[in-house]
Amino acid sequence: MTASAEDSVVLKVEGMTCGHCVGRVQKALDTAPGVHAAKVDLESGTAEIRFGAETDTAKLIGVVEAAGYTAQAA
Repeated sequence: MTASAEDSVVLKVEGMTCGHCVGRVQKALDTAPGVHAAKVDLESGTAEIRFGAETDTAKLIGVVEAAGYTAQAA
């Protein structure tokens, strides 16, 4: 198996107010197809995501929005 190309993006996530919110966004991103790693931070209101060619920023924003929050590329 060969290594695939990897991209990264930082999303500004609005609506997170507590650790439960962070956990919800983290779980949604961790289980999204193509996501290699994600780190959600309440203090900065961001999600740093590394992902492969099978997904893109628009799909990742959709994942965060499906979890109940607003997101946009930072």
